[in-house]
Amino acid sequence: MMEEVKRLWGKELDWIQDAELREKTAKVWELALNQSVLSADDLNRIPFTLKANGPVVTFMAHKRAVVHISRKSAETIIEMFGDVLPVNMDVLISGAILCDVGKLLEYELDENGNAIVGRYGKYVRHPFSGVALAAEVGLPAEVQHIIAAHAGEGDMITRSVEAYIVHHADFMTFLPFKNRI
Repeated sequence: MMEEVKRLWGKELDWIQDAELREKTAKVWELALNQSVLSADDLNRIPFTLKANGPVVTFMAHKRAVVHISRKSAETIIEMFGDVLPVNMDVLISGAILCDVGKLLEYELDENGNAIVGRYGKYVRHPFSGVALAAEVGLPAEVQHIIAAHAGEGDMITRSVEAYIVHHADFMTFLPFKNRI
């Protein structure tokens, strides 16, 4: 299963400099794939959201976009604001890779192979299941915070700098699909 995780995330996982954090980030994905009815191949064909208005990109295309946009945004923040607004790049990248991992438990496939919200997902949204998976492998609170705060649930708390970046990267690649004119 870890080979599938590396196939999905090899390049982006390598951006995490801290070997233990990189390994635990991959372990969360492995755990999610083991608990999910979805396969790595499914993630490259199912839509990233079930709330789109019109055509939508795949789950993995969206996920990679969130990670890449988060990283580039953080690099710009570091360049422009230096020590005034520090960004922990390893925490940021780990959180961006993991922010939607809970969808592997939230989604199921119908009889035609289409993604739907499953029984579990009707009761537990992906920010909560994602945090549970991350906690199970011992990821730090800073990464769990990004997973918890990346979606609307995060509007109720104060976000870290890294969580703000991932939240905005996620929503800028979600809202145009949801709210088209």
